[in-house]
Amino acid sequence: MLFGYKPSKIEVDSVMSSVNPNTSGILLEGFLNIVRKKKEAQRYRNEVRHIFTAFDTYYRGFLTLEDFKKAFRQVAPKLPERTVLEVFREVDQDSDGHVSFRDFEYALNYGQKEA
Repeated sequence: MLFGYKPSKIEVDSVMSSVNPNTSGILLEGFLNIVRKKKEAQRYRNEVRHIFTAFDTYYRGFLTLEDFKKAFRQVAPKLPERTVLEVFREVDQDSDGHVSFRDFEYALNYGQKEA
């Protein structure tokens, strides 16, 4: 917790399972590497949340097609509305007409390696 992150028991067990049982722990460098990766992932997730919140102008916790259209008009005004509709349908994984933060985060992370 001193480094601004409290790992779960599962994370601690995972790290400790890779430690040589004949030693008393992990090297500081290894520990700092783990903490750095987690902090980077947390920072990225915060950036994704910030983008989502910027699109969610009514603070509903989800995005509608209209929210998407408005956002794309600002960032890519020449993009055809049909393309925006296709993107919305792709991101709206459960086809309920709303893009949740989880849907949005999944779409932004699609094809990227997990941290």
